[in-house]
Amino acid sequence: MQERVWIAAVAMVLAGCQDGSDRRFAIGGAERPDEPPVMVNAELPFRYPPALYARRVQGNVMLRLFVDTDGRILIDSTRVEESSGYPSLDSAAVTGSQDLYFIPAKLRGEPLAVSVLFPVYFRHPEAAPLPGDTVLAQREDSATRTTKAGPPTPARTKTP
Repeated sequence: MQERVWIAAVAMVLAGCQDGSDRRFAIGGAERPDEPPVMVNAELPFRYPPALYARRVQGNVMLRLFVDTDGRILIDSTRVEESSGYPSLDSAAVTGSQDLYFIPAKLRGEPLAVSVLFPVYFRHPEAAPLPGDTVLAQREDSATRTTKAGPPTPARTKTP
């Protein structure tokens, strides 16, 4: 029997600063988009590594993703911005990011390629909460009340 696991991901693409003081957005040009990219995946593609799941290991991985003008992730440009401290979790986050799809960012109605920070939270349903997990609960509550045009809703996925 496969157990269900919470793996939450929330795109942090709300706003950016041209002067670089906001690390959430990095844009090839001098202007930031009028509309941020919006994730369109119905289910998140991240898989909890079975060995870490069995040990109830949890962690957060912050990815830097480059979303092109077609809403696809350029895999070669994906980087771990902040490691979870577990190479297997980091690798699972990078691997899962290959299957993310977005409505591209837009500037004056035209698609714009952008680089965004994308957090991935690996949580075991039977493990103790990590420090800061109250923030995750607030994001899940607000995400479930948003429309399709809003931020992505955290999803449940099964372990492999």
